[in-house]
Amino acid sequence: MKAIQLREYGGRPEVVEIDDPTPGPGQILLKMTAAGLCHSDIGVMNWTKENFWGELPLTLGHECVGTVVDAGAGSRQLVTIGEDVLVYGPWGCGRCRQCAQGYENYCYNAKKLGIYPPGLGTPGGLAEYMLVDRARYLVPIGDLNPIKAAPLTDAGLTPYHAVMHSLPKLKAHSTAVVFGVGGLGHVAIQLLKHLTPSTVVAIDVSDRNLDLARKLGVDYALKSNQDAVDAVSDLTGGLGAEVVFDFVGIQATADLGAQMTRVRGDWNLVGIGGGVAKVGFGLLPYECQVFSPYWGTRSDLYDVVDLARKGVIDIHTETYALDDAPEAYRRLEAGEILGRGVIDPQLKGSALTS
Repeated sequence: MKAIQLREYGGRPEVVEIDDPTPGPGQILLKMTAAGLCHSDIGVMNWTKENFWGELPLTLGHECVGTVVDAGAGSRQLVTIGEDVLVYGPWGCGRCRQCAQGYENYCYNAKKLGIYPPGLGTPGGLAEYMLVDRARYLVPIGDLNPIKAAPLTDAGLTPYHAVMHSLPKLKAHSTAVVFGVGGLGHVAIQLLKHLTPSTVVAIDVSDRNLDLARKLGVDYALKSNQDAVDAVSDLTGGLGAEVVFDFVGIQATADLGAQMTRVRGDWNLVGIGGGVAKVGFGLLPYECQVFSPYWGTRSDLYDVVDLARKGVIDIHTETYALDDAPEAYRRLEAGEILGRGVIDPQLKGSALTS
């Protein structure tokens, strides 16, 4: 089968031919119908051998949708052949206290047991077929478009988890700031506008992304610079925002976000851009909570799918064929993709038109 793999440390993705997978005990085989591209994938490409999860070569792709086509012993009675499903990504041991409470995304044992998410250590979904280790990781999508559904597993799930964590602070008088109107940020805006009465402020360096934010109904769209700090201060009577969501995570946004949070506010650092939060007495407003979410729970993902079915979440996507994946990743890294890039394994050859 055709797959998109990282084959050397610090390398770039390659289109390769590998053997078709066969499901072992407990495993489910999916014929892939869509797989999203994420900045986390770029991070994996830049990992060194010392901090790499799993082994090379690695099939990329952790936002996965497919059709169940086969299952191994122990899982055949748990799935339906022909069912369209998405794959919950942060796999856990299923037995620790975090997993018992539904927080497999914060599993105590996953790392030491070598349990890694698909595409981030375990073979992922940027291929014609994919193996999933447990039936519990599959969530039915019903009649959702697979291309629109794939990003729900991260670009939808992660901001939903972050927004729900801070929901008690997002009252009618509140202000929520969203840094980065990319794959996750543009979903966060939709969630905030639907789930809360907050004033929503979008901040980005890209005019195109800010235009998308305006179309999604933000109350204010600001360029990411020091002037945005003054603007948020003016909007909030000098108090700052109740909640700041940083979906970029570079040092520049971390520095700006710290200046926008108010006393007893939430500062959600979601992006993995390598920025460092400067936390200490006197460095942040009193009782400011700094939160670093990682994906979300399986229960969260069911909620996200339901919101997508109701039309609350509509992820802006750009579609590519498997053969296009290396170029699509280049565009993603260069900031040229609006919303989320999604691979359609059913497309043959190249789907690029420019």
